[in-house]
Amino acid sequence: MPLKNTRDQWGTVSKTLHWLVVALILAMAWLGLTMGDMPNGPDKIARYALHKSIGISILALMALRLLWRLYAGAPDPVPGTPRWQERIATLTHWALYALLFAVPVSGWVMNSAAGFPLQWFGLFNLPAIAGKDHDLHELTEEMHELLFWAMATVAVLHAAAAFYHHLFQRDATLARMLPAGRPRTDATENHDAA
Repeated sequence: MPLKNTRDQWGTVSKTLHWLVVALILAMAWLGLTMGDMPNGPDKIARYALHKSIGISILALMALRLLWRLYAGAPDPVPGTPRWQERIATLTHWALYALLFAVPVSGWVMNSAAGFPLQWFGLFNLPAIAGKDHDLHELTEEMHELLFWAMATVAVLHAAAAFYHHLFQRDATLARMLPAGRPRTDATENHDAA
């Protein structure tokens, strides 16, 4: 499998970054939805620290992913895909990219406005990107949650569209992003139809 994207397949680098970010988002969702209800204490502090470290990791991976996408491009649309579906897929991808930057940045601003230090897995501190400000903290706390739910909604729609293509359109949309996926050839499609 090539490292770089081809005209009909996502390459190894794109697939690795995609699935790594998916795994980290699922971990973040679980952490974010459970840590607020924990009793105050060392376990809650550790959970928040892990949440922040994973958030910074997602931000760094998304920067790398965007740079790689600009360098490596993207596969051509699957042959036979209607133009309106191509447009929706493009808008969905870019909306996900924007939200995957916005969610961790809003968390970083929220953390800075609260006056808390931001460490990456206890290895080093990151600078505050806003001064301590109660009102800003409250605003970004709401924004962080709203952005998360917007991202979750778009991600579910993105996954549902991939499954729709796989199960009903029977095309390579999903297969070409799977770790061991390969694009369907005419022979494969004819075999599937038999």
